[in-house]
Amino acid sequence: MMKTLFAGLLLAAALAVPIYSQISIRIGPPRAQVERRPSSPGRGYVWIPGYQNWNGSSHQWTPGRWEQPPNRRQKHWDKHHWVKRNGGWVLIEGRWR
Repeated sequence: MMKTLFAGLLLAAALAVPIYSQISIRIGPPRAQVERRPSSPGRGYVWIPGYQNWNGSSHQWTPGRWEQPPNRRQKHWDKHHWVKRNGGWVLIEGRWR
């Protein structure tokens, strides 16, 4: 009984922690595209720039967009970017801070 309870608690704790997977690819990203930023849809919106995403076989441009921060304290967007690691390329996801 205790083993089952402990295993259940361990599983619940593991599921509560977000998992961030990073895939390393050998092909470096092309240069970012020049985007024409449309007008802001309203006050408080932040521009999220586009980036080169990996679709499993090639890079594909993901266009920029306007977004509202999830809360008032998070007003800065750290953009998506590629870094070279261990002979490959890894995409670092953008995030609010």
